[in-house]
Amino acid sequence: MIGKKIIELDNIASTNRYALSLVNKEKIEEGTIIYAINQNDGKGTGNNKWESENGKNLTISIVLKPHFLPIHTQFYLNVFSSLAVSDMIQHMLACKEQVKIKWPNDIYYENKKISGILIENSILGDTMEYAIVGIGININQEKFISNAPNPVSLFNISGKTYNLKECLSQLNFCFNKRYEELKQKNLKMLMQEYHEILYRKDIFASFKVKNTYIYAKINGVTEYGNLQLIKENGEKLEFAHKEIEYII
Repeated sequence: MIGKKIIELDNIASTNRYALSLVNKEKIEEGTIIYAINQNDGKGTGNNKWESENGKNLTISIVLKPHFLPIHTQFYLNVFSSLAVSDMIQHMLACKEQVKIKWPNDIYYENKKISGILIENSILGDTMEYAIVGIGININQEKFISNAPNPVSLFNISGKTYNLKECLSQLNFCFNKRYEELKQKNLKMLMQEYHEILYRKDIFASFKVKNTYIYAKINGVTEYGNLQLIKENGEKLEFAHKEIEYII
């Protein structure tokens, strides 16, 4: 059960790195959550850093051991995690339409980023040994000082201050629900719901590919996690993560 055990830390560099150290020592059970009141060196995708003001946001890592998941379906870790975080944010804001998943696993409110997810996997043979799901959700932070282009928090949106423990409890509920769906191999349903709230799906927009700009609309995402686009002339394109950049 996700969240049955929560390790709460006052101050830490990175919840993902801390979780990995416990996994390597074989001293952590599946579903354990590492929760940092203050994370001062959180990782984003690639070399990016995750900005989080002390005591204002949710910065956690969840340790999973999805041995049931074949390697070729590992993108569904992104799918179910993105849906779980989206579910939680929709619940806290009491709205649905404005909350979207920006491929592969950022969560947006309208055109601003409210949450990021970083998943680090380990494969053993032909199965998933473990996955560490790092999550940052902007909750009560009012101002952002990093060079992140478009951050937003629940507080910015609603004007309300949220209880972080209540937010974490709701996130646990959403993750358990979505993880059970993943265990039950409801992959088609999960991918369908992922597509339903995919940011800029079926909307023509600009994208950057290397040093070239293209104008196209998102048609969908493959089961392997590649983004599918269609240009105005009907040409179909497909990109892996980091091969294409949104122009926000």
